[in-house]
Amino acid sequence: MMDQDLKATLSRIAEALDRLAPPLAPGADIGAAEAYVWHASGHRLEAVPKVNRVSLELLMGVDRQKETLLENTRRFAKGLPANNALLWGSRGAGKSSIVKAVHAHVNRELGGPPGPLALVEIHREDIPSLPALLSKIRSSARRFLVFCDDLSFDGQDAAYKSLKAVLEGGIEGRPENVVFYATSNRRHLMPRDMIENERSTAINPSEAVEEKVSLSDRFGLWLGFHNADQDTFFAMIEGYAAYYKLGVPTETLRKQAVEWSVTRGSRSGRVAWQFIQEVAGELGKKLE
Repeated sequence: MMDQDLKATLSRIAEALDRLAPPLAPGADIGAAEAYVWHASGHRLEAVPKVNRVSLELLMGVDRQKETLLENTRRFAKGLPANNALLWGSRGAGKSSIVKAVHAHVNRELGGPPGPLALVEIHREDIPSLPALLSKIRSSARRFLVFCDDLSFDGQDAAYKSLKAVLEGGIEGRPENVVFYATSNRRHLMPRDMIENERSTAINPSEAVEEKVSLSDRFGLWLGFHNADQDTFFAMIEGYAAYYKLGVPTETLRKQAVEWSVTRGSRSGRVAWQFIQEVAGELGKKLE
């Protein structure tokens, strides 16, 4: 009798929890939005109402990188062959900003938004679920730029092996309607000490290192980013100030920008943007 009462009680509790639990969010319409975020838990795409980005013309000092990535993305959006791209180098140099700006620029050229090219962001920790994402979008008529910001691997992390297979080496390979862009502070996506450790401890050092660094070889485009010189930093600052009509005299702006960059210890697109936010805030102007 006691067992039956306990089972009945547990059953009522389970039913109550089912009623309280929110329903699973439906997957987004992959033809309706410009950009999406991939959620590995639940294997679903969430539409992004407004993408956090700046205009391509505001990104200074990286003209070669902009033109190369723009042309690659433009070809891909038109259904032509294109390469996976790895944007590597200094922090704050504009790597992720260029990816988002190029995506928006190409979509506008082709009649967007939403346009024929969708941007899908996948987080670093969700890379093992990449095959599930690709299976969801493989049969779509749209083309997808799958983007992972700040991609890197450490220690015994084996997720890089699944990424290698997806990019080029798997039996299915990368779908024709997908290209993969990643940003990283590391050219080979792994810290140097990890590569050196493989070399010193492996039975066959050259083979061990080759496997670790071969992931970056899956990217047909390698675009390097470095800290800006002072003239380029000034061009960034003045470009932002003119675009947002801040009305600060050039000499005053430059003097304040030098002081700001010294306190940050670097000159980069991120530092320039942070400085412009400070100036606009002091002036009581919104950056719109």
